[in-house]
Amino acid sequence: MADDKTKTGGQDRSRISLSEDYEVRDWAAKFGVTAEQLKAAIQAVGNDAKAVEEHLKGGKR
Repeated sequence: MADDKTKTGGQDRSRISLSEDYEVRDWAAKFGVTAEQLKAAIQAVGNDAKAVEEHLKGGKR
């Protein structure tokens, strides 16, 4: 299901969507990584933003 741009509540902020270019760009910038590094992290731990951040910081998951 595509993102509903009219619903900007918190539920959408906890997941990273690789199907939206702007999300990949924005999350990669937030974490200070490349788009490829972000995609690899999501492949490893799923699309939960906290899990991805922990993975990118070297935390165990």
